[in-house]
Amino acid sequence: MLKKKPGDRDEAVACYQRFIGALLDVTDNIVAGKVTPPRDVVRHDGDDTYLVVAADKGTATFSDIANEISVRRGFWLGDAFASGGSAGYDHKKMGITARGAWESVKRHFRDLDVDTQREDFTVVGVGDMSGDVFGNGMLLSRHIRLVAAFDHRHIFVDPAPDAASSYVERKRLFDLPRSSWADYDPALISPGGGVFPRTLKSIAITPQMRAALGLDADVEALSPAELMRAILQAPVDLLWNGGIGTYVKASDESHVDVGDKTNDAIRVNGAQLRCKVVGEGGNLGLTQHGRVEFALRGGRIYTDFIDNSAGVDCSDHEVNIKILLGGAVTDGEMTLPERDALLAEMTDEVAELVLRDNYDQACALGNARAQAASLLPVHRRMLADLEKRGGLDREIEALPGDDELQARGTGLTTPEFAVLLAYVKIALERELLADPLLDEDWTAEVLADYFPTPLRERCADRMAGHRLRREIVATQLVNEVVNRGGTSFVFRAVEETGASPPTSSGRTSWCARSTGCASCGWRSRRWTTGCRRTCRRSSTWRAGACSTARCAGWSHRDGPHWMFRARSPSSGRA
Repeated sequence: MLKKKPGDRDEAVACYQRFIGALLDVTDNIVAGKVTPPRDVVRHDGDDTYLVVAADKGTATFSDIANEISVRRGFWLGDAFASGGSAGYDHKKMGITARGAWESVKRHFRDLDVDTQREDFTVVGVGDMSGDVFGNGMLLSRHIRLVAAFDHRHIFVDPAPDAASSYVERKRLFDLPRSSWADYDPALISPGGGVFPRTLKSIAITPQMRAALGLDADVEALSPAELMRAILQAPVDLLWNGGIGTYVKASDESHVDVGDKTNDAIRVNGAQLRCKVVGEGGNLGLTQHGRVEFALRGGRIYTDFIDNSAGVDCSDHEVNIKILLGGAVTDGEMTLPERDALLAEMTDEVAELVLRDNYDQACALGNARAQAASLLPVHRRMLADLEKRGGLDREIEALPGDDELQARGTGLTTPEFAVLLAYVKIALERELLADPLLDEDWTAEVLADYFPTPLRERCADRMAGHRLRREIVATQLVNEVVNRGGTSFVFRAVEETGASPPTSSGRTSWCARSTGCASCGWRSRRWTTGCRRTCRRSSTWRAGACSTARCAGWSHRDGPHWMFRARSPSSGRA
């Protein structure tokens, strides 16, 4: 709890330095290749040397400060301690968080047979063009028609925007330092619109605004809070959240339950949203119950931790790349400036690797949605199993009980699948890390695939010695198996064969690679079932429950007709 806010930036930096130093005071280090516990600290856990700082609101520019402390104190991660500094990947310049969330948006609209990169569509949002996530996000398609948006200062309304000219103006604001909606050229706003300070007592509502926001004909004026509520409930294609705050809850939740008093007057219920898709570039924009309520009414939505995961993923790549290159710098194979130049050179490929993760995960959730009803009995057994051995608490995670699932008859919603996906991956990774399978020779290929091409070419001999090799391989295998095979894939393989999850998931990944699943176009729903059936049957064989001939027959019969190369996640309608 922050009891006293710093008086100025210098005091804030001093507090931050003290905080970072305190974290390192109680963190294990690696010195001369050996784990070294902190002095004068009683440890109640085992060795744990991994501690990184993730840039977030308020400290996004403090990475260099944290890294200077890490280097000065000899912490083993050096300047890999805090990602995004002067020698790291700038998330705003890369636009990586917004681009990752946009993969979710594109997937939702693809399911609706809309191509966001070629067809105009309407949007309302939370944020402004100076922000990282909102600003970058509203530049990811030239076909965005931004009808309205608001931040903590202004409300912007453009009832009938022109996609081409408004894109150019948004780009100008994005490039303008410390811009706000007040800087938007009034001449480019369609008739009946405008920019309104949130300090006004009342805002006149024009006929054009009534039409664009779906307001009743007798609405002539609204308070700023009422207008923002109307924007959130507008009948548009996309609600893009790139701001700070929680704006949507469930009907059976109170504002006190939400815990964001600042936005109590603005917040609406999930059932009141009239948009088709919600994209969560920002954190905590909706409560989980609010997401589920929206999804149960046919809305397309995942969760914030799915949509905006690219920022964290990018930071993970940066840290792991710096760890790999750290040995090369220490051994004199390259200088620090050469390392920094190589990092910059790999920026685009790192972004592609990160976006592929977002794309694959969105595909997995989209496919889960399509099979929600047919696999409901499996999902009920999975939930019970995770409660028993995986620490899942349905009430805390807003997951339905068996009776509610039975009453629905339609299965889980995508926000609920997102939680299930996370728990499945966490449980599998934990079990894989305890299994010697990760030390087998074939995992070298899995490890290499994690890194950009220049590192595979220049540092191949160093990869086996990466301090986080097993963790990287485990994460890669889990993502590959769960994203491609489906949330219930390993669970069903274990049920059918009795094999352990590590054996099923690890060797399933190997089998998927060898039979072609890893390179096939597994992302299209029309043949997803065929791909997953083949992979499941292959895993059954690998687990030792059926003969090679029988499995080979399945693969031959079900495989070739759906194997083709998948398109890049950067394409509009992959």
